[in-house]
Formats: sequence, C-alpha cells, structure tokens
Amino acid sequence: MPELTFRTTTDSERSVAASEADAFAASLRGHVVMPDTPQYDEARRIWNAMIDRRPAAIIRCHSAADVVRSVRFARRNEALVSVRGGGHNIGGLAIADGALVIDLSAMRGVRVDPALPAAYVEPGATLGDFDHDTQTFSLATPVGINSTTGIAGLTLGGGYGWLSRKHGLTVDNLRSADVVTADGALVTANEREHPDLFWALRGGGGNFGVVTSFEYQLHPHGPEVVAGLIVHPFDDAAALLRQYRDVVAQSPDELVAWVIMRKAPPLPFLPESVHGKEVVVLAVHHAGSPSDAERDLRPLRAIGRPIADVVGPTSYAGFQSAFDPLLAPGARNYWKSHNFSALHDEVLDVLVEQARQLPGPMCEIFVGQLGGAIGRKPDYATAYAGRDAQFVMNVHARWTERRDDHACIAWARRIYADTARYAGTGAYVNFMTMEEADRVREAYGNNYNRLAAIKAKYDPTNFFRCNQNIVPEPGPVETAPAAAGSVGAAPGTVRQ
Repeated sequence: MPELTFRTTTDSERSVAASEADAFAASLRGHVVMPDTPQYDEARRIWNAMIDRRPAAIIRCHSAADVVRSVRFARRNEALVSVRGGGHNIGGLAIADGALVIDLSAMRGVRVDPALPAAYVEPGATLGDFDHDTQTFSLATPVGINSTTGIAGLTLGGGYGWLSRKHGLTVDNLRSADVVTADGALVTANEREHPDLFWALRGGGGNFGVVTSFEYQLHPHGPEVVAGLIVHPFDDAAALLRQYRDVVAQSPDELVAWVIMRKAPPLPFLPESVHGKEVVVLAVHHAGSPSDAERDLRPLRAIGRPIADVVGPTSYAGFQSAFDPLLAPGARNYWKSHNFSALHDEVLDVLVEQARQLPGPMCEIFVGQLGGAIGRKPDYATAYAGRDAQFVMNVHARWTERRDDHACIAWARRIYADTARYAGTGAYVNFMTMEEADRVREAYGNNYNRLAAIKAKYDPTNFFRCNQNIVPEPGPVETAPAAAGSVGAAPGTVRQ
C-alpha cells in the first residue's frame, strides 16, 4: 500500500507511512480498497446515486476481529470513520469524503436456531439474506419491505414492516448485540450486560459502536401468507383515502395495509390503459390464517372500485421482495417524512393534490400503517420514540437525471411543509436525509438526553459521528423506568 492520507475527526488531513498502512492491511482477514484500486468506484457506490463521495480507504472487514483492528487503527490516528452495512441509507451515511470506511458488506452470515427460535445475523446481511434463512424454518421477525435493505441500519434505526403491528418493531425483537465500541473493545449488550448500551442501540442509530452480530427473536410465519395489491383508479383517491382511514382504524393487528400513490408501472395484471397513469395502491399483508385473512380483508375490499385485486396466497419471502424493482439501486433519491397520529382530511387533500403533480414516473407518496404492537410499549422502552404514531408518510422523490434534481427535491419539500402542522411526535431516523440534523433531537423526544449521556459514556469524543448524530453530553444514563429493558418476549419466556 502507498502512504495513506485521510481526513481526521478535527477535519484536518493526516498521513500514515506506507509501512504502517501495510502492517494494518496485513493484520486483516479482509482487505483494504484504495482510490487507485480497480474495485474502488464499485466499493464506494451505494444505493442512492445522489451520493458521490470519495473516502480515503474502504476497509472490507471479514470478521469482528477485523472491525476491532479497524476501529483501533482509526482511533490511534484520529481518522474520521464511517460504517457501511447494506449501504441503503437515504442520506448516504455509509460513505464520507476522506474517511476510512469500515465496510461490513462481506459479513452476511445468518444462523437460525429453530428451537429458541432465534437468528444470529452478521451486519452485512440484507433483508433478503435474513428472510431466505429464517423462512427455511417458517420463521420471521419484523423487518422492512425491500429485500436489498441492510439489516444493520434498519435495526439500529428502529425497523418496521409487514409484521410490526403483530410483533412490534425490529428492535422490540432484538435480544442481544455484539458491539465494537469507540475504544476498540468488543462487548455484548443485552438486558443483563451493558443494558444502557442495549437500550441505546434499539433505535439510536450508529452512534454507539459497530454491531458485529445481532440476535433476534423469531416468530412462526410463512412460508405462505395472504398478501398482495389492490389497485384503485386515481379519480377516486380523495374518497378512497378517507374510507381507507376509517376501515384500518378497526383492523386487527394481523392486518396491515399501506398506501402508495404513483404512476402505474406496466404490471401484467393491470390493463394497458392505466400504465403510466396515477393510481392508488393498497399493499396488504395478513399475519394470520387464510380464513382469518378472508374475514379481515372484507371491509378493505368493500371500499372503492378497484382496477385489480391480486391479494391472495403468496410466498412471504417473495412479497418481501415484490417492491425491489421499484427501489433498485442506481437512481437519484430524496425523501421527506412525517409521523401522524391521525390522517386528517387536510393531510389527505394535500397528498392527493401533490400526487396529481408527480415530477417523474418513479416518484411516489407512501403512507405506512403503524399502531398495534408498536404502540403498546411506552416511548422509554427503547431509544426509538414516537410509538403513538398510527401512520408514517414518506415522500419518495426518485429520478435518474441530475437536471431533475431541483424539481423533484422541491416537490418532496413542498409536501413535507404543507403537512407539517398535522404531524405527530418523533421522526424515523432511517427516513431522514443528511440535511435534517436539526430533527435528531425531535426524533428521540424525551429519550434524547438519556441517549446523549450514554453516548458520553461509550463514545465521549464522538468518534462515531457519520450518522444522524447524537452529541455526547454527560448526564445520568439510568433515567428510564425499569420496564425499559423489555424486548417483548412472551411472558414466562426464558432466554437460553
């Protein structure tokens, strides 16, 4: 390796001699990708094509020991560090100019213990990796809705998906984590060991260390479920969304229905006459028996005049990847998001009006139904806050050409601004862009001060700062009620 020059945590430039860089690289099971390495451009590429940053080096770790050595090397040299899992974050938190990237994407192992049942997952795994192995045993836990999403970033931000109304957030099903802290130590965090760190990891993002292994509680689910899409004409959007709101307010936890407003892709079950036209899509998943699904779906199927209803028995893993073609890497992406405790008429009117003005064929407005098991825990149970939200709106501005940046970003910001007065508490850090640092305190609400104190305990110099950053502030770390340690295991469950 040549001399290694990088950006420091004080935003200056520093170099280490080639001999020291070589010794570090030789100590790894993985390898170091430098700017002059042929794989460099591929290695720095992430999901959001708007992110075009040039790190000083990308350390492709193959084990927890590699992560430990990388943190110690960076800490010794005061190097700026970013951490890459799946590389799917909207703000491009995985990559920073001039930084050393601790790249976990080669660490994709998933081990399932069906007797517990539990899964032990490495941080480079995607949701597709996770579902592939857990579904072998007809088991699952709540994760996101796009199979290429990284399990690490999703979990550390909170995590929700089709199973969350039934089984809670991803972090409600996290039982333990192995973490490399800012001082280069490898520790286990759970309800008994480092419980303050465990509390903070469950929603606090990448602020507290590099997780090298996650242990998840699993639940019986699949491999076949009742799920699919109900597609409605856009002319009915205003009335349909009001009916949707009223119907899902009575839905059992097993049923979830999310709304997508966008231009119809050329799906085989849609008539050609609606291809490229605005539609309202209800994406539906039921976490119960087929007979219960049939009963629970009737009120939702009774509203509106659908163009197509393709809800039926399907593969759970297949449904988890059904939206992948619409969210493939390589496009430019910008998101704006709000939580809502209720969908007021004024909010629905804004969404319908703005869906008539989609700035491009890949742009969409997404409304996810939350509630159920998510809201049965208090906000202090985990770092993730905003559990009273019944819906989350995420405006997906998505396009391919740089010349469309202004129009697409302005559209997303307009919807965000026009609905802000109706928004509820909290914000989902996984949906926040890098420009929203001022929302971090809002995202965590009353949990923020405790998070800042735990940050001061485990990372007093803010070594892990390429994230939705929580600034270390000394203070009491054990301020939440004793119930904060619960991870949602069934009563009487013994962790083995």
